[in-house]
Amino acid sequence: MSFLENIVGTFNDGLWTYIVPWLLVGAGIFFGFRTALVQLRMIPSMLKSVVERPKGPGKDADEEYGGISAFKAFTISAASRVGTGNVAGVAVAISVGGPGAVFWMWMIAILGGATAFIESTLAQLWKIRDGDNYRGGPAYYMKKGLGWTPLAIIFSVAISFTFGFVYNAFQTNAIAESLATSFDNDSFTFRAIVGVVIAVVSGCIIFGGVQRIANMTQIIVPFMAVAYLIIGLYVVITNIDAVPGVISDIVTHALGFQQIAGAGLGAAMMQGIQRGLFSNEAGEGSAPNAAATATVSHPVKQGLVQSLGVYFDTLVVCSITAFIILLGTDLEYGGEAEGVSLTQLALSNEVGNWGAHMVTFILFFLAFSSILGNYYLAEANVEYLTQSRIWLFLFRAVVIFFVWFGAVGSLPLVFALADTGAGTMVILNILAIVPLSGVALKLLKNFNDQRRQGIDPVFHRDMLPELENVEVWDGSDPVTRRGLEMIENKNRVD
Repeated sequence: MSFLENIVGTFNDGLWTYIVPWLLVGAGIFFGFRTALVQLRMIPSMLKSVVERPKGPGKDADEEYGGISAFKAFTISAASRVGTGNVAGVAVAISVGGPGAVFWMWMIAILGGATAFIESTLAQLWKIRDGDNYRGGPAYYMKKGLGWTPLAIIFSVAISFTFGFVYNAFQTNAIAESLATSFDNDSFTFRAIVGVVIAVVSGCIIFGGVQRIANMTQIIVPFMAVAYLIIGLYVVITNIDAVPGVISDIVTHALGFQQIAGAGLGAAMMQGIQRGLFSNEAGEGSAPNAAATATVSHPVKQGLVQSLGVYFDTLVVCSITAFIILLGTDLEYGGEAEGVSLTQLALSNEVGNWGAHMVTFILFFLAFSSILGNYYLAEANVEYLTQSRIWLFLFRAVVIFFVWFGAVGSLPLVFALADTGAGTMVILNILAIVPLSGVALKLLKNFNDQRRQGIDPVFHRDMLPELENVEVWDGSDPVTRRGLEMIENKNRVD
């Protein structure tokens, strides 16, 4: 494995040193400036949009309007976002890049909020009908918005590989590592058995019965996430006197004022951006696939919802992990990458041995949920490429193999492949959303103009007739039709 790791690692060093960080930071600044910091000034609207649910007499959004509610679309993207990246990814960032990596995770989240708004708003605009549901994402706005079909195909291949294969391997890797720590058994045989069990269960879900089990995880996983947050808050509160020092370390190491064992400014920044992107996925083009499925009255509403998802993932969940590690361990930074076992060790130091087992328990459900979420995003893009059931069957089989491989593969290799896939997706997605950002700005202006008139914003494609290839927003769906009727009635009264 070392030869392959060296090749992938060398490629990633160039990709993540000279290209991806500057693309993400530059795009975040560009979108933040053009939208007048939409990711900060419209936080109240984000909170309102995430709980909004189109309703008719006695029916919910799913039954009357097709598609899913804004909140369910939020949970689909959260199932992919909130997972091992929040537990294992943060540990890797800190162990390699030092405390300063946390600062750069925060920065990429704040900048990424604007990027997430742009990409998800565009995904809503150019979504298509798929029976009683909607489907969309970067491949669709690349093709319909730009006419760049080859780029759409390349992106679909990249996300299918990254999320279907590599990211799912990473989820299994984290589960196997946490179980190895809990049972004090890190042998190949033990990991292989863990991989087989997870692969078999995943196969049962992927090849049939997805909806029933997914509905169960929508209840279990939020509960696990809340439990993790409560434990993390307990660690922070019981060490409240040490928190100012930890915050000081995060800031000083991030800005290069203090170096730790080789974990200087460059390492902190690169690790923070890499792990921050892996966790919140802003600009990567993954969340828009989930955003497009939502039933909302205006594309901007789902753009705001996905911005909120970035904040929840990084500023809340990742920060809890960071404080658990920085308060609970005396780590020599700048060495080999350490994953979930570092988080387990830190929590055990704070609450006792049961802390390690609690992390294992929580992580299992978060990671398994992410496998479902990742597969959903990957399959949506496979279906963009082909409707062949044979190719879909083969894709599912390879996904199951990578789920097993993640348990026995080395952590550095899994992370390296994840970084390669993520970096490729970022480049392709940014190439599309920068030239399309003017469209998102028109939608934002339309949204704000309606709000200033006291109207709950509703979009119809005739409002911006210059936009081409807009399929859904023609007034034929009940949400738009009902909203336009309300606007017309209000104008009559006025």
